[in-house]
Amino acid sequence: MKFRPSLLAAAALAVGAMTVASAAVETYQIDPVHSSVGFSIRHFFSPVPGAFTKFAGTIVVDRENPENNRVDATIEVPSIDTRNAKRDDDLKSKNFFAADQFPAITFKSSSWKKTGADTFDVAGDLTIKGTTKPVVLKVKSLGFGPGMQGKTISGWEATATINRNDFGITTYPKMLGDDVAVSISIEADMKG
Repeated sequence: MKFRPSLLAAAALAVGAMTVASAAVETYQIDPVHSSVGFSIRHFFSPVPGAFTKFAGTIVVDRENPENNRVDATIEVPSIDTRNAKRDDDLKSKNFFAADQFPAITFKSSSWKKTGADTFDVAGDLTIKGTTKPVVLKVKSLGFGPGMQGKTISGWEATATINRNDFGITTYPKMLGDDVAVSISIEADMKG
């Protein structure tokens, strides 16, 4: 059977295109040592900050087609830290997060919408205390490049405001505000 040169060339181009397409998708693992997950909520009049110190996640990036990007992250509720042990214990209790019953907060993206040169609206499902609600993160890409030990790294910032009542956290309505401001800073290492 004879192959015409044009068919061979087309086949070679198709294989090359597939290789480029697959190379365009990069998977990054969140580096918790160089990342942070913080929040603040109004206590009477002033915002009080807090953080979660244990979390993990994966970011799948297609730089040419960012609508294909994905993120999947988990936060360990018992790692909550507001610089006050008594308050942290209360937050872990049934009064708030019920950490024994619901030890994880999860976020799984459903869409990435480009809003600027390096900004995105990342919609997804946030699950807190067994309740899942749609939220939109305002995300900024901080860049890609070589990191320590020759690894490629990426940097990200994300913010959102969520209503704690949506997730069944309704304690102390006169003392605490309803809105929780979330601020996330991520450094992530390319897998592989």
